[in-house]
Amino acid sequence: MNATDVIASVALVAGALMSLLAGIAVLRFPDTMSRIHAATKPQVLGIMLLMLGVGLRLGSPAVIGMLVLIVVLQFVTAPVSAHLAVRVAFRNAEDDDADPSAATSRRPSERSAGAAADDSPELTEQAALQESATESAETGEEHPR
Repeated sequence: MNATDVIASVALVAGALMSLLAGIAVLRFPDTMSRIHAATKPQVLGIMLLMLGVGLRLGSPAVIGMLVLIVVLQFVTAPVSAHLAVRVAFRNAEDDDADPSAATSRRPSERSAGAAADDSPELTEQAALQESATESAETGEEHPR
């Protein structure tokens, strides 16, 4: 056993351990933000260490190119998916201190101006229709559809 095999073995074990700890943390952490953090940060490091260990062990240029591609794709996709998951969780979150019987869902027209700016065109159009319908109902006018 030479030094490359020892380094590859350590990287494989450390990567597997990081991935295992990430999985345990996702199950154990209490809120969505912590779970997403646990799902992305140690998981990407674990994948990187696993790919390093496999690349050192196999040593083929074709395999190393494939492993580098895997690591790059993980670095690109993990933060994006985490951001989108946290964004959805934040938008759908309800206040823990609020009375459950008084909980109502927020309509797109009730959101802040900053949140409406990044909504899809369908939601923005729907919010505008609801707002104009509310205004016409208050004035007694018929709303054209």
